[in-house]
Amino acid sequence: MGRFRIIPVLLLKKGGLYKSIKFRDHKYVGDPINAVKIFNEKEVDEIIILDIEASAEKRPPDIRRVKELTGEAFMPLAYGGGITSTDQVKNILYEGVEKVVFNTCTIINPKVVEDTAKHFGSSSVIVSIDVKKNWIGKTGVYTNNGKTPTGFDVIEFARQAERLGAGEIFLNSIDKDGTYSGYDIELIEKVSNALSIPLIVCGGASSVEDFKLAINSGASAVAAGSMFVFQRPHNAVLISYPKQEDLLDIFN
Repeated sequence: MGRFRIIPVLLLKKGGLYKSIKFRDHKYVGDPINAVKIFNEKEVDEIIILDIEASAEKRPPDIRRVKELTGEAFMPLAYGGGITSTDQVKNILYEGVEKVVFNTCTIINPKVVEDTAKHFGSSSVIVSIDVKKNWIGKTGVYTNNGKTPTGFDVIEFARQAERLGAGEIFLNSIDKDGTYSGYDIELIEKVSNALSIPLIVCGGASSVEDFKLAINSGASAVAAGSMFVFQRPHNAVLISYPKQEDLLDIFN
């Protein structure tokens, strides 16, 4: 098994760190700066930080907060939330962020994604795709924290993001979010087979065995939220990250 990445995902809301279940029932879990410091100590591969209110509130990225986060992060950091222009991208990257994450902007103004890839390189662009099944069981792309259906097919939307110049796709299963029920393996296989760029998957992880299943199904990297901030079975807040020896036992 080649090198793969295991990525904590932190959600920002009202200045704090929150975690959700199926993009609902948000629970406050602490200060994001403290979480970044702990992940530093655990030597994580990289980290994704998403401001989940910015687009809905129609406000730009909080550059002051970005600067605070990058000032503490010793690992590569990707940041998303409220990005609507290449000027904002420039300011975010200037503060030390390695990659920007587009979600809503990919739908309402895809040219910003395309221009970002052209000006700053595809390696700096992640397109986040939030997906869930509707009442008839068809999987579609959603925005507005999983509330608004876009009408886009997941496969075609992922291919369109690749054509725009995305360097990676971040595929997040709303139905699996915070459930510890394992990744959506069928979806991972379909999307990964349709792309030639790396696929990061998120939603449902509960163990390193889940990581292996996702990687074997075509994911290039695995991401998780609840698994890294809660201790089961009572979901007490405890920042954690797999030990290298545990990963070697699973993947060798």
